[in-house]
Amino acid sequence: MGLSPVIWQFLVKWLTNFAVIPPEASTQAPQVDALLVFMTLVSLVGLVLVGMLIAGFSILYNKDRNPVATQIEGSTLLEATWTIIPLGLFLVMFVWGSVLYFRIYTPPPNAMNIYVVGKQWMWKAEHPTGQHEIDALHIPAGVPIQITLISQDVFHSFSIPAFRVKREAIPGRYTTEWFEATTPGTYHLFCTQYCGTEHSGMIGEVTVLTKDDYKKWLAESTSGVSLAQNGERLFASLSCNACHNGRPDARGPSLADVYGSKLTLSTGQAVQVDDAYLRQAILNPSSHITQGYAPIMPTYQGQVSEEGLISLVEYIKNLSSNYRVQQTLNTTELLPEQPARSAGQAGATQPASQGVTKP
Repeated sequence: MGLSPVIWQFLVKWLTNFAVIPPEASTQAPQVDALLVFMTLVSLVGLVLVGMLIAGFSILYNKDRNPVATQIEGSTLLEATWTIIPLGLFLVMFVWGSVLYFRIYTPPPNAMNIYVVGKQWMWKAEHPTGQHEIDALHIPAGVPIQITLISQDVFHSFSIPAFRVKREAIPGRYTTEWFEATTPGTYHLFCTQYCGTEHSGMIGEVTVLTKDDYKKWLAESTSGVSLAQNGERLFASLSCNACHNGRPDARGPSLADVYGSKLTLSTGQAVQVDDAYLRQAILNPSSHITQGYAPIMPTYQGQVSEEGLISLVEYIKNLSSNYRVQQTLNTTELLPEQPARSAGQAGATQPASQGVTKP
């Protein structure tokens, strides 16, 4: 940082105590503050230097001292100096800021993912294990947290000042940010993008818990159904398993282990299957036709909410085989015939049903 530890601690405590900056509550916060302090010091030094030169020249070359104007020739060395030094400082800021930017917006592979949907005028957090929160977010300390953002209506901006993170929530597109909280406590959550008449009320709280307390919170607030389980129900209710079932004669490609793989589209383009691709393939299937399959999948634009899309994406991400898809499909095929059967016939079909559930 270029500053002694004593001076640095003085600056941090002074700025925090006087509420000039929020507390540093994440691993990224000291890095962001170090860059901010460096830029501030460079600006102050430049301001003082220019101010002193202006004051000095005003005294040395005023009318009383120089009744007749004196022509002063330029100095190549002086011009090069005042050009190269500021350019070097600006390049240091640029490289430092770029490295920090990519570090903040590139989540580590082991980060715990939490979905956040922005809508007028609230934040809705969706935990993979099924917890849902409105204008609140509970996270453990010492664990990398990835926030996957999307907006249901207009542009929003998800900001936690104490963590030094801010990311736009964009309609129709996933964006991500990550952080690792260091200090248990409660911190402000804001929308920092004007999003309508009640923008100022789109606030919330982030509660950082110890790992043990976070486990207790998960156990006490569970809905009993994870996002992937909700996605499985939605997958069956939309009859997605009629085509994406992994059978040899299936009309749609198998979705088992598709997440993270590379697909070749009918256009010959190779694409990486991630959250954004799965979402777009559900909403605009005609633009994401897998090579070897007909464009028969209907669009679900306007039929599935953002929360539903998140559940479907989580289900597909965790789909490692087609067994459950085929089981659900076969069970669905049997259900419509059961009310028309007599009790004896129903008993006769029991072995067949048992056979269906076998892998």
